[in-house]
Amino acid sequence: MEIQKHQENVSGQYFVDSECIACDTCCGIAALHFKLTEDWDHAYVCKQPDSAKEKQTCDEALDACPVDAIHKN
Repeated sequence: MEIQKHQENVSGQYFVDSECIACDTCCGIAALHFKLTEDWDHAYVCKQPDSAKEKQTCDEALDACPVDAIHKN
């Protein structure tokens, strides 16, 4: 099955795919990097991490995603 990235993701290493259920877990862990769409349909990456600490936070969000909708290239 081909991974379908959401178009709202900013270009970079991390992205959210179409499996997202808008649970808001990633936003709670890494609020600087993930947002929900205005209609609360799904999350997306709004800012790619710049530092090792930010990458660690994004990795924590990736690991916590209950439907494995967050990916890293």
